[in-house]
Amino acid sequence: MINPSITEGVIRTRTKLRKELLISIFDEFDGSIMDLTAQKRTEKYLKMSSNPFSFYRGSAYLFYFDATRQFFPYHTTAERPTWIQGDLHFENFGAFRNEDGQIVYDVNDFDEGYVGSYLYDLLRMTVSIALVARQLGHGENVQRSSIEHYVQAYARQIRRFCQGKDHPDDFVMNEAEAKGPVKKLLRKLEKRRQAHFLEKVTAHMQTGRVFLENPELSAPEADEQAALEQAWAFYPETVAVRSPDQGHYRIKDIAVKHGSGTASIGLDRYYLLIEGGMQQEELDDTVLEVKEVRVPVPAYYMPYSESFWEVFAHQGKRVAATQQAMHHKADPYLGFLTVAGRDYYVRERSPYKKRLKPKDIGTAEELNRVLEVMGGLTAKMHARADADVDKGLLPYHSEEEISRAMGADTDAFARYLAHWAYAYANQVETDYSLFVEWLQERGSGAGTSG
Repeated sequence: MINPSITEGVIRTRTKLRKELLISIFDEFDGSIMDLTAQKRTEKYLKMSSNPFSFYRGSAYLFYFDATRQFFPYHTTAERPTWIQGDLHFENFGAFRNEDGQIVYDVNDFDEGYVGSYLYDLLRMTVSIALVARQLGHGENVQRSSIEHYVQAYARQIRRFCQGKDHPDDFVMNEAEAKGPVKKLLRKLEKRRQAHFLEKVTAHMQTGRVFLENPELSAPEADEQAALEQAWAFYPETVAVRSPDQGHYRIKDIAVKHGSGTASIGLDRYYLLIEGGMQQEELDDTVLEVKEVRVPVPAYYMPYSESFWEVFAHQGKRVAATQQAMHHKADPYLGFLTVAGRDYYVRERSPYKKRLKPKDIGTAEELNRVLEVMGGLTAKMHARADADVDKGLLPYHSEEEISRAMGADTDAFARYLAHWAYAYANQVETDYSLFVEWLQERGSGAGTSG
Protein backbone atom coordinates (compact mmCIF):
# COMPACT_ATOMS: atom_id res chain seq x y z
CA MET A 1 0.00 0.00 0.00
CA ILE A 2 1.31 3.43 -1.00
CA ASN A 3 1.96 5.79 1.88
CA PRO A 4 -0.39 8.83 1.36
CA SER A 5 2.27 11.17 2.73
CA ILE A 6 4.65 10.13 -0.08
CA THR A 7 1.99 10.83 -2.74
CA GLU A 8 1.14 14.18 -1.18
CA GLY A 9 4.81 15.10 -0.99
CA VAL A 10 5.40 14.28 -4.65
CA ILE A 11 2.36 16.31 -5.75
CA ARG A 12 3.34 19.23 -3.53
CA THR A 13 6.89 19.29 -4.91
CA ARG A 14 5.74 19.00 -8.55
CA THR A 15 3.24 21.81 -8.02
CA LYS A 16 5.87 24.02 -6.40
CA LEU A 17 8.35 23.45 -9.22
CA ARG A 18 5.72 24.13 -11.90
CA LYS A 19 4.71 27.35 -10.19
CA GLU A 20 8.33 28.48 -9.96
CA LEU A 21 8.71 27.69 -13.67
CA LEU A 22 5.64 29.80 -14.49
CA ILE A 23 6.94 32.75 -12.50
CA SER A 24 10.39 32.48 -14.08
CA ILE A 25 8.99 32.42 -17.64
CA PHE A 26 6.59 35.31 -17.00
CA ASP A 27 9.35 37.40 -15.42
CA GLU A 28 11.71 36.66 -18.31
CA PHE A 29 9.30 37.47 -21.16
CA ASP A 30 7.03 40.13 -19.67
CA GLY A 31 9.74 41.63 -17.50
CA SER A 32 13.15 41.32 -19.16
CA ILE A 33 12.24 40.87 -22.84
CA MET A 34 9.05 42.93 -23.18
CA ASP A 35 10.13 45.31 -20.42
CA LEU A 36 6.53 45.85 -19.34
CA THR A 37 5.95 48.33 -16.54
CA ALA A 38 4.30 47.10 -13.35
CA GLN A 39 1.09 48.80 -14.51
CA LYS A 40 1.15 47.08 -17.91
CA ARG A 41 1.86 43.70 -16.34
CA THR A 42 -1.09 44.19 -14.01
CA GLU A 43 -3.29 45.15 -16.98
CA LYS A 44 -2.20 42.10 -18.98
CA TYR A 45 -2.56 39.68 -16.09
CA LEU A 46 -6.00 41.01 -15.21
CA LYS A 47 -7.15 40.07 -18.71
CA MET A 48 -5.46 36.70 -18.52
CA SER A 49 -7.07 35.91 -15.16
CA SER A 50 -10.64 35.95 -16.50
CA ASN A 51 -10.60 32.27 -17.59
CA PRO A 52 -8.21 29.50 -18.75
CA PHE A 53 -8.62 30.40 -22.44
CA SER A 54 -7.66 34.04 -21.79
CA PHE A 55 -4.66 32.78 -19.81
CA TYR A 56 -3.70 30.55 -22.73
CA ARG A 57 -4.00 33.45 -25.20
CA GLY A 58 -1.57 35.56 -23.19
CA SER A 59 1.05 32.90 -22.46
CA ALA A 60 2.31 31.63 -25.83
CA TYR A 61 5.86 31.62 -24.43
CA LEU A 62 4.81 29.01 -21.85
CA PHE A 63 3.18 26.87 -24.55
CA TYR A 64 6.34 26.90 -26.68
CA PHE A 65 8.52 26.17 -23.67
CA ASP A 66 6.50 22.99 -23.11
CA ALA A 67 5.78 21.96 -26.70
CA THR A 68 9.35 22.29 -27.97
CA ARG A 69 10.56 19.99 -25.19
CA GLN A 70 8.24 17.13 -26.12
CA PHE A 71 8.67 14.53 -28.81
CA PHE A 72 6.06 14.46 -31.60
CA PRO A 73 6.25 11.93 -34.44
CA TYR A 74 4.56 14.22 -36.99
CA HIS A 75 7.03 17.11 -37.36
CA THR A 76 8.44 18.15 -40.70
CA THR A 77 12.23 18.07 -40.78
CA ALA A 78 14.22 21.03 -39.49
CA GLU A 79 15.60 21.49 -43.02
CA ARG A 80 12.08 21.85 -44.48
CA PRO A 81 10.14 24.24 -42.21
CA THR A 82 6.83 25.91 -43.02
CA TRP A 83 6.06 29.58 -42.63
CA ILE A 84 3.81 29.37 -39.56
CA GLN A 85 1.32 31.83 -38.08
CA GLY A 86 2.96 31.29 -34.69
CA ASP A 87 0.04 31.97 -32.34
CA LEU A 88 -2.88 30.10 -33.85
CA HIS A 89 -5.95 29.90 -31.64
CA PHE A 90 -9.72 30.02 -31.99
CA GLU A 91 -10.01 33.81 -31.74
CA ASN A 92 -7.29 34.59 -34.29
CA PHE A 93 -9.75 33.92 -37.10
CA GLY A 94 -12.17 36.61 -38.20
CA ALA A 95 -13.90 38.53 -40.97
CA PHE A 96 -12.46 41.48 -42.87
CA ARG A 97 -12.46 43.00 -46.36
CA ASN A 98 -9.69 41.95 -48.74
CA GLU A 99 -8.10 44.03 -51.49
CA ASP A 100 -10.77 42.98 -53.98
CA GLY A 101 -13.47 44.42 -51.73
CA GLN A 102 -14.75 40.96 -50.75
CA ILE A 103 -15.77 40.32 -47.15
CA VAL A 104 -13.97 37.10 -46.23
CA TYR A 105 -13.24 34.95 -43.20
CA ASP A 106 -9.61 34.02 -42.56
CA VAL A 107 -6.72 34.07 -40.11
CA ASN A 108 -6.24 37.70 -39.06
CA ASP A 109 -3.21 38.01 -36.78
CA PHE A 110 0.38 37.48 -37.90
CA ASP A 111 2.45 39.18 -35.19
CA GLU A 112 4.17 35.88 -34.28
CA GLY A 113 4.82 34.70 -37.85
CA TYR A 114 8.02 32.68 -38.23
CA VAL A 115 9.46 29.57 -39.86
CA GLY A 116 9.18 26.19 -38.17
CA SER A 117 7.25 22.94 -38.17
CA TYR A 118 3.61 23.29 -39.25
CA LEU A 119 2.75 21.08 -36.27
CA TYR A 120 3.19 23.92 -33.75
CA ASP A 121 0.28 25.81 -35.32
CA LEU A 122 -1.88 22.69 -35.08
CA LEU A 123 -0.83 21.95 -31.50
CA ARG A 124 -1.60 25.47 -30.31
CA MET A 125 -4.89 25.57 -32.19
CA THR A 126 -6.14 22.19 -30.98
CA VAL A 127 -5.54 23.09 -27.33
CA SER A 128 -7.58 26.26 -27.85
CA ILE A 129 -10.40 24.14 -29.31
CA ALA A 130 -10.50 22.02 -26.15
CA LEU A 131 -10.58 25.15 -23.97
CA VAL A 132 -13.34 26.78 -26.04
CA ALA A 133 -15.38 23.56 -25.96
CA ARG A 134 -15.06 23.58 -22.17
CA GLN A 135 -16.34 27.15 -22.06
CA LEU A 136 -19.35 25.92 -24.03
CA GLY A 137 -19.95 23.19 -21.45
CA HIS A 138 -18.89 20.22 -23.61
CA GLY A 139 -17.34 17.13 -22.03
CA GLU A 140 -14.30 15.10 -22.99
CA ASN A 141 -15.92 13.17 -25.86
CA VAL A 142 -17.10 16.32 -27.64
CA GLN A 143 -13.76 18.04 -27.04
CA ARG A 144 -11.85 15.18 -28.59
CA SER A 145 -14.24 14.76 -31.53
CA SER A 146 -14.18 18.52 -32.22
CA ILE A 147 -10.39 18.51 -32.31
CA GLU A 148 -10.40 15.49 -34.64
CA HIS A 149 -12.93 17.26 -36.86
CA TYR A 150 -10.59 20.27 -37.21
CA VAL A 151 -7.52 18.09 -37.88
CA GLN A 152 -9.38 15.97 -40.44
CA ALA A 153 -10.50 19.12 -42.27
CA TYR A 154 -6.93 20.41 -42.26
CA ALA A 155 -5.45 17.13 -43.53
CA ARG A 156 -8.15 16.72 -46.18
CA GLN A 157 -7.44 20.18 -47.58
CA ILE A 158 -3.67 19.68 -47.53
CA ARG A 159 -4.14 16.48 -49.57
CA ARG A 160 -6.39 18.30 -52.05
CA PHE A 161 -3.69 20.91 -52.59
CA CYS A 162 -1.10 18.17 -53.12
CA GLN A 163 -3.36 16.41 -55.63
CA GLY A 164 -4.03 19.60 -57.56
CA LYS A 165 -7.79 19.43 -56.85
CA ASP A 166 -7.64 22.86 -55.21
CA HIS A 167 -5.08 25.65 -55.36
CA PRO A 168 -4.26 27.81 -52.32
CA ASP A 169 -4.27 30.94 -54.51
CA ASP A 170 -7.97 30.39 -55.24
CA PHE A 171 -9.08 29.24 -51.79
CA VAL A 172 -11.36 31.96 -50.38
CA MET A 173 -13.85 31.69 -47.52
CA ASN A 174 -16.62 34.12 -48.47
CA GLU A 175 -20.34 33.94 -47.82
CA ALA A 176 -20.90 31.54 -50.72
CA GLU A 177 -18.31 29.05 -49.46
CA ALA A 178 -18.82 29.32 -45.69
CA LYS A 179 -21.04 27.18 -43.49
CA GLY A 180 -22.93 27.54 -40.21
CA PRO A 181 -22.06 30.43 -37.86
CA VAL A 182 -19.30 31.69 -40.20
CA LYS A 183 -21.81 32.04 -43.03
CA LYS A 184 -24.21 33.91 -40.71
CA LEU A 185 -21.42 36.27 -39.64
CA LEU A 186 -20.43 37.09 -43.23
CA ARG A 187 -24.03 37.55 -44.30
CA LYS A 188 -24.59 40.01 -41.47
CA LEU A 189 -21.46 41.96 -42.33
CA GLU A 190 -22.50 42.28 -45.99
CA LYS A 191 -25.20 44.69 -44.76
CA ARG A 192 -22.73 46.86 -42.86
CA ARG A 193 -21.91 50.21 -44.45
CA GLN A 194 -18.36 51.12 -45.45
CA ALA A 195 -18.43 54.11 -43.10
CA HIS A 196 -19.62 52.07 -40.08
CA PHE A 197 -16.31 52.02 -38.19
CA LEU A 198 -15.25 55.47 -39.40
CA GLU A 199 -18.37 57.05 -37.90
CA LYS A 200 -17.92 55.04 -34.70
CA VAL A 201 -14.43 56.38 -33.87
CA THR A 202 -14.41 59.83 -35.50
CA ALA A 203 -16.49 62.99 -35.60
CA HIS A 204 -16.86 65.66 -38.27
CA MET A 205 -15.70 69.00 -36.88
CA GLN A 206 -15.42 72.42 -38.53
CA THR A 207 -11.73 71.75 -39.18
CA GLY A 208 -12.46 68.32 -40.65
CA ARG A 209 -12.87 64.76 -39.41
CA VAL A 210 -10.97 63.84 -36.21
CA PHE A 211 -10.83 60.96 -33.76
CA LEU A 212 -13.14 60.95 -30.77
CA GLU A 213 -11.54 60.79 -27.34
CA ASN A 214 -12.83 57.98 -25.09
CA PRO A 215 -11.39 55.25 -22.80
CA GLU A 216 -9.97 53.43 -25.85
CA LEU A 217 -8.68 56.43 -27.83
CA SER A 218 -6.66 59.42 -26.67
CA ALA A 219 -4.56 62.16 -28.25
CA PRO A 220 -0.83 61.35 -28.54
CA GLU A 221 1.85 63.34 -26.79
CA ALA A 222 3.42 66.01 -28.98
CA ASP A 223 6.69 64.07 -29.33
CA GLU A 224 4.81 60.87 -30.26
CA GLN A 225 2.89 62.64 -32.98
CA ALA A 226 6.00 64.33 -34.33
CA ALA A 227 7.90 61.02 -34.47
CA LEU A 228 5.04 59.29 -36.33
CA GLU A 229 4.66 62.11 -38.81
CA GLN A 230 8.39 62.15 -39.45
CA ALA A 231 8.50 58.38 -40.06
CA TRP A 232 5.34 58.32 -42.20
CA ALA A 233 7.01 59.28 -45.49
CA PHE A 234 8.71 55.85 -45.58
CA TYR A 235 5.49 53.86 -45.17
CA PRO A 236 3.93 54.30 -48.66
CA GLU A 237 7.12 52.91 -50.19
CA THR A 238 6.44 49.59 -48.43
CA VAL A 239 2.87 49.15 -49.70
CA ALA A 240 2.66 46.47 -52.40
CA VAL A 241 0.24 48.40 -54.64
CA ARG A 242 0.66 52.08 -53.93
CA SER A 243 -2.08 54.57 -54.76
CA PRO A 244 -1.10 56.96 -57.59
CA ASP A 245 -2.83 59.78 -55.70
CA GLN A 246 -0.05 61.61 -53.84
CA GLY A 247 -2.50 62.85 -51.19
CA HIS A 248 -4.05 59.45 -50.52
CA TYR A 249 -1.85 58.70 -47.48
CA ARG A 250 -1.98 62.20 -46.00
CA ILE A 251 -2.44 62.04 -42.21
CA LYS A 252 -5.52 63.91 -40.99
CA ASP A 253 -5.44 62.86 -37.33
CA ILE A 254 -3.69 60.47 -34.91
CA ALA A 255 -4.95 58.68 -31.79
CA VAL A 256 -3.34 56.35 -29.28
CA LYS A 257 -5.25 53.05 -29.07
CA HIS A 258 -5.64 51.49 -25.61
CA GLY A 259 -6.88 48.12 -24.36
CA SER A 260 -6.51 45.90 -27.43
CA GLY A 261 -5.32 42.31 -27.34
CA THR A 262 -3.81 40.34 -24.49
CA ALA A 263 -0.33 39.20 -25.49
CA SER A 264 0.33 42.57 -27.16
CA ILE A 265 -0.34 44.70 -24.08
CA GLY A 266 2.63 46.99 -23.55
CA LEU A 267 3.28 47.50 -27.27
CA ASP A 268 2.43 50.89 -28.74
CA ARG A 269 -0.60 51.02 -31.00
CA TYR A 270 -2.01 53.98 -32.91
CA TYR A 271 -4.95 54.76 -35.15
CA LEU A 272 -4.18 57.06 -38.07
CA LEU A 273 -6.88 58.77 -40.10
CA ILE A 274 -5.72 59.28 -43.68
CA GLU A 275 -7.30 61.02 -46.67
CA GLY A 276 -8.06 57.75 -48.48
CA GLY A 277 -9.60 59.52 -51.48
CA MET A 278 -11.42 62.67 -52.52
CA GLN A 279 -14.67 61.29 -53.89
CA GLN A 280 -17.09 61.03 -50.96
CA GLU A 281 -16.61 64.14 -48.84
CA GLU A 282 -14.63 62.50 -46.03
CA LEU A 283 -16.74 59.32 -45.95
CA ASP A 284 -13.90 57.58 -47.77
CA ASP A 285 -11.36 58.63 -45.14
CA THR A 286 -9.57 55.48 -43.97
CA VAL A 287 -8.51 54.39 -40.49
CA LEU A 288 -5.16 52.61 -40.34
CA GLU A 289 -3.74 50.75 -37.36
CA VAL A 290 -0.04 51.24 -36.65
CA LYS A 291 1.14 48.57 -34.25
CA GLU A 292 4.52 48.01 -32.64
CA VAL A 293 5.91 44.52 -33.04
CA ARG A 294 8.83 42.64 -31.49
CA VAL A 295 10.73 39.43 -32.19
CA PRO A 296 8.12 36.61 -32.42
CA VAL A 297 7.82 34.22 -29.50
CA PRO A 298 8.53 31.06 -31.61
CA ALA A 299 11.94 32.51 -32.56
CA TYR A 300 13.12 31.99 -28.98
CA TYR A 301 12.46 28.25 -29.29
CA MET A 302 12.75 27.28 -32.99
CA PRO A 303 16.00 26.50 -34.82
CA TYR A 304 17.75 29.72 -35.84
CA SER A 305 17.40 30.62 -39.53
CA GLU A 306 20.13 32.98 -40.74
CA SER A 307 18.52 33.38 -44.17
CA PHE A 308 15.19 34.35 -42.60
CA TRP A 309 16.69 37.11 -40.46
CA GLU A 310 18.80 38.41 -43.33
CA VAL A 311 15.54 39.24 -45.12
CA PHE A 312 13.30 40.06 -42.16
CA ALA A 313 15.44 41.91 -39.63
CA HIS A 314 12.69 44.58 -39.53
CA GLN A 315 9.89 43.07 -37.45
CA GLY A 316 7.20 45.09 -39.22
CA LYS A 317 8.43 43.81 -42.57
CA ARG A 318 8.30 40.26 -41.17
CA VAL A 319 4.66 40.60 -40.09
CA ALA A 320 3.62 42.22 -43.38
CA ALA A 321 5.41 39.53 -45.37
CA THR A 322 3.83 36.76 -43.28
CA GLN A 323 0.36 38.10 -44.01
CA GLN A 324 1.13 38.53 -47.70
CA ALA A 325 2.47 34.98 -47.83
CA MET A 326 -0.61 33.50 -46.16
CA HIS A 327 -3.32 35.68 -47.76
CA HIS A 328 -3.51 35.70 -51.53
CA LYS A 329 -5.61 38.88 -51.33
CA ALA A 330 -4.06 40.81 -48.49
CA ASP A 331 -4.87 44.18 -46.95
CA PRO A 332 -4.13 46.91 -49.56
CA TYR A 333 -2.68 49.14 -46.81
CA LEU A 334 -0.27 46.54 -45.44
CA GLY A 335 3.16 48.04 -44.87
CA PHE A 336 5.72 48.93 -42.22
CA LEU A 337 7.88 51.71 -40.78
CA THR A 338 10.27 52.54 -37.96
CA VAL A 339 9.38 55.10 -35.30
CA ALA A 340 12.07 56.24 -32.84
CA GLY A 341 14.06 53.06 -33.42
CA ARG A 342 11.09 50.70 -32.87
CA ASP A 343 9.50 48.51 -35.54
CA TYR A 344 5.83 48.85 -36.53
CA TYR A 345 3.54 47.43 -39.17
CA VAL A 346 0.53 49.16 -40.72
CA ARG A 347 -2.81 47.70 -41.75
CA GLU A 348 -6.31 48.94 -42.41
CA ARG A 349 -8.66 48.87 -39.45
CA SER A 350 -11.35 47.20 -41.52
CA PRO A 351 -14.93 48.39 -41.02
CA TYR A 352 -15.90 44.74 -41.50
CA LYS A 353 -13.58 43.33 -38.85
CA LYS A 354 -15.41 40.89 -36.59
CA ARG A 355 -14.71 37.48 -35.08
CA LEU A 356 -16.82 34.66 -33.76
CA LYS A 357 -16.86 34.28 -30.01
CA PRO A 358 -17.72 31.07 -28.13
CA LYS A 359 -21.12 32.51 -27.17
CA ASP A 360 -21.97 32.76 -30.90
CA ILE A 361 -21.82 28.96 -31.22
CA GLY A 362 -24.78 27.07 -29.82
CA THR A 363 -24.23 23.35 -30.41
CA ALA A 364 -21.47 20.81 -30.95
CA GLU A 365 -22.63 20.53 -34.56
CA GLU A 366 -22.24 24.29 -35.07
CA LEU A 367 -18.80 24.14 -33.47
CA ASN A 368 -17.77 21.44 -35.95
CA ARG A 369 -18.97 23.55 -38.87
CA VAL A 370 -16.80 26.43 -37.66
CA LEU A 371 -13.83 24.11 -37.13
CA GLU A 372 -14.19 22.66 -40.62
CA VAL A 373 -13.80 26.19 -42.00
CA MET A 374 -10.84 26.91 -39.70
CA GLY A 375 -9.15 23.63 -40.64
CA GLY A 376 -9.35 24.42 -44.34
CA LEU A 377 -8.05 27.94 -43.80
CA THR A 378 -5.13 26.68 -41.72
CA ALA A 379 -4.20 24.33 -44.56
CA LYS A 380 -4.50 27.18 -47.05
CA MET A 381 -2.15 29.49 -45.17
CA HIS A 382 0.46 26.74 -44.78
CA ALA A 383 0.21 25.82 -48.47
CA ARG A 384 0.29 29.50 -49.47
CA ALA A 385 3.48 30.08 -47.49
CA ASP A 386 5.64 28.80 -50.35
CA ALA A 387 4.31 31.42 -52.79
CA ASP A 388 7.88 32.71 -53.21
CA VAL A 389 9.31 29.26 -53.86
CA ASP A 390 11.12 30.60 -56.92
CA LYS A 391 12.86 33.25 -54.78
CA GLY A 392 14.50 30.68 -52.55
CA LEU A 393 13.09 31.52 -49.10
CA LEU A 394 11.16 28.24 -49.03
CA PRO A 395 12.47 26.48 -52.16
CA TYR A 396 9.99 23.58 -51.90
CA HIS A 397 6.24 23.10 -51.61
CA SER A 398 5.08 23.22 -47.99
CA GLU A 399 1.94 21.13 -48.55
CA GLU A 400 4.00 18.23 -49.88
CA GLU A 401 6.31 18.30 -46.86
CA ILE A 402 3.31 18.50 -44.49
CA SER A 403 1.46 15.66 -46.22
CA ARG A 404 4.56 13.48 -45.93
CA ALA A 405 4.95 14.33 -42.24
CA MET A 406 1.29 13.58 -41.42
CA GLY A 407 1.57 10.12 -42.99
CA ALA A 408 -1.11 8.12 -44.75
CA ASP A 409 -3.24 7.37 -41.69
CA THR A 410 -5.15 10.63 -41.14
CA ASP A 411 -7.37 9.05 -38.47
CA ALA A 412 -4.34 8.14 -36.36
CA PHE A 413 -2.92 11.65 -36.83
CA ALA A 414 -6.19 13.25 -35.71
CA ARG A 415 -6.54 10.94 -32.69
CA TYR A 416 -2.96 11.62 -31.63
CA LEU A 417 -3.46 15.39 -31.66
CA ALA A 418 -6.83 15.12 -29.90
CA HIS A 419 -5.30 13.02 -27.14
CA TRP A 420 -2.36 15.39 -26.64
CA ALA A 421 -4.44 18.59 -26.84
CA TYR A 422 -6.98 17.35 -24.33
CA ALA A 423 -4.21 16.46 -21.87
CA TYR A 424 -2.43 19.78 -22.38
CA ALA A 425 -5.72 21.67 -21.89
CA ASN A 426 -5.84 20.00 -18.47
CA GLN A 427 -2.34 21.35 -17.85
CA VAL A 428 -3.47 24.83 -18.93
CA GLU A 429 -6.27 24.73 -16.36
CA THR A 430 -3.79 23.68 -13.67
CA ASP A 431 -1.39 26.43 -14.73
CA TYR A 432 -4.25 28.92 -14.70
CA SER A 433 -4.99 28.06 -11.06
CA LEU A 434 -1.31 28.51 -10.16
CA PHE A 435 -1.27 31.79 -12.08
CA VAL A 436 -4.30 33.16 -10.22
CA GLU A 437 -2.73 32.08 -6.93
CA TRP A 438 0.48 33.90 -7.89
CA LEU A 439 -1.44 37.06 -8.76
CA GLN A 440 -3.06 37.01 -5.35
CA GLU A 441 0.37 36.69 -3.76
CA ARG A 442 1.72 39.57 -5.86
CA GLY A 443 -1.23 41.70 -4.79
CA SER A 444 -0.45 41.07 -1.14
CA GLY A 445 3.24 41.86 -1.58
CA ALA A 446 4.44 38.26 -1.90
CA GLY A 447 5.94 36.56 -4.92
CA THR A 448 8.10 38.44 -7.44
CA SER A 449 8.59 42.15 -7.62
CA GLY A 450 7.78 42.52 -11.36
